[in-house]
Amino acid sequence: MPSDSTGKWVARAASTGGGRTYRGQAPINWYASLAVIVIVGLLLVGFSRYQRSHPNSSSAGAPTTSDTWHVALGIDICGTMQPNLPTDTSATSGFTTDGTGVITVAPKNKSESGGNAVLGKFVSEYKGLALSSTTFQYPGKALMSNGDKCPKGTPQAGQQGFVTVKTWPNFESKLGTVASGDPTQVKFSNAQMITIAFVSADANVPKPPASTITSLITAASGPSTTTTAPSTATTAPTTSTTAPTSTTTPTSTTAPPATTTTPTTRAPTTTTAPTGKSGTTK
Repeated sequence: MPSDSTGKWVARAASTGGGRTYRGQAPINWYASLAVIVIVGLLLVGFSRYQRSHPNSSSAGAPTTSDTWHVALGIDICGTMQPNLPTDTSATSGFTTDGTGVITVAPKNKSESGGNAVLGKFVSEYKGLALSSTTFQYPGKALMSNGDKCPKGTPQAGQQGFVTVKTWPNFESKLGTVASGDPTQVKFSNAQMITIAFVSADANVPKPPASTITSLITAASGPSTTTTAPSTATTAPTTSTTAPTSTTTPTSTTAPPATTTTPTTRAPTTTTAPTGKSGTTK
């Protein structure tokens, strides 16, 4: 049977035991781990959004400085297709337009080639044209921002407009893709079609005008037809050079000397006849 002193010691240990002291302490390590996880998650989300809005560009790949591509461009404001951008004589980059609605993509250096061949390069070079994910400006008109109402006289008058950029991979494509994120980062591709629009949220963005698409087809197929023309033209001189070889016919001039010699040989033989007659008279 335990003594009273042992019982008292057990009672004191129970009343001031470590279990109650442990329960009173806050789990600092657990909270610290949770905080680290939350912070890392937020950093990853922020980095992902930054990468999406600021994609890495590279000069590697097509188009190169030796390539020439063509892209059709249409501009729709509140349901009305705008006139083609006129030729910009002040352009210094390899991205130009000739007034037909077709953009010629011919990079001049690495800053315009590969992944750097984007819509924003053309927009920034063209005077009076501005584009972002929230704003758009057509040369000679006021800057429009997301949420602004379409002006009177347009098919979508009074409705809120929003910047929308839609692309089609080529002129035969029926389904287009609405660009997400920064529209200036839309990469060019050969025979591509692009429509920059400021329209209502539920509007269906159309393709560029039919005349622009026709100009695109002509421009995209032009180099293949022009290269065949010189090859056919060069064959003509080769056939004409054989004609001078027919100048060997002047060798027939040797015939006249041959015919002239025959009379000289016959003339002496005929003169012997008179000598025979003189002998018989005697």
